[in-house]
Amino acid sequence: MNRRKFIYNSSLASLSVVGLNSCNLLNKDVKLTILHTNDVHSQIEPFPFNHNKYPDRGGFARRANIFKGLMKINPNTLIFDAGDIFQGTPYFNFFKGELELNLMKKMGYNAATIGNHEFDAGLSSLKKNILNNDFQFISSNYDFDNTDLEGLVNKYKVYNRQGIKIGVFGLGIELNGLVNSSLYKETKYYDPVEIATEMTRKLKKEKKCDLIICISHLGHSYQNDKISDLKLGKLTSDIDLIIGGHTHTLLKKPEIIKNLKNEDVIINQVGSNGVFVGKIDFNFSNLNKISSNSLVEV
Repeated sequence: MNRRKFIYNSSLASLSVVGLNSCNLLNKDVKLTILHTNDVHSQIEPFPFNHNKYPDRGGFARRANIFKGLMKINPNTLIFDAGDIFQGTPYFNFFKGELELNLMKKMGYNAATIGNHEFDAGLSSLKKNILNNDFQFISSNYDFDNTDLEGLVNKYKVYNRQGIKIGVFGLGIELNGLVNSSLYKETKYYDPVEIATEMTRKLKKEKKCDLIICISHLGHSYQNDKISDLKLGKLTSDIDLIIGGHTHTLLKKPEIIKNLKNEDVIINQVGSNGVFVGKIDFNFSNLNKISSNSLVEV
């Protein structure tokens, strides 16, 4: 049941990223598509035509059309965001995040993890937007007890697609020194490696998940000892895919590193402002999981 087969392909195209791995697979063929974004920063409209880097690129409407087309091709699709949905354009200044979550829910996003900029309008505002839009956040290492978000944020989520169980958990960055304490109040931060170890044990051993995904707002890598996606992957076991954010890292193809068990972990991040979307296809067949990957531009 622990046998793994990994076939990896990558290409730079106009919006997608793909990967692979395996756990307790069924005697059937199932294709699962994972779409992901990070650090969209309230970029509701495309960049202007005179933008120096991404002229007339991005925008929620274009991304929605891409999602719609890909979900039509494969109904077994899950869509995640790795945080910092808010802050960066006047849309956030005016709507305080309500517009972003409203649109993302309509676009088909299943969940997001909480980035540091999700705190920018305060916890009461975030609570209102979550309730008004029925939007799902997943955060495992923030403890929101005794705050406005108590009971509104899942530690993990298990999705089932044609008998394939996908376990998802989320990790956020240390808030102290990064976010004004008046904005996050009694929110407690716990060590990402310890929490990831606990989450993977629960999802793999107790929930019997076939695929484990971490949605991370830790950052891809750093020059110092700060915890990052690369370090997290090396220091833990049983995470198949880490979807990253925070550092605005644009990877032309996902990185594949070895975990504590010397097994492959796929790590990806797709820049910022919704210009690129990650698309990862996992093809489950008997005891094998085969994946392919490409980067799609909006």
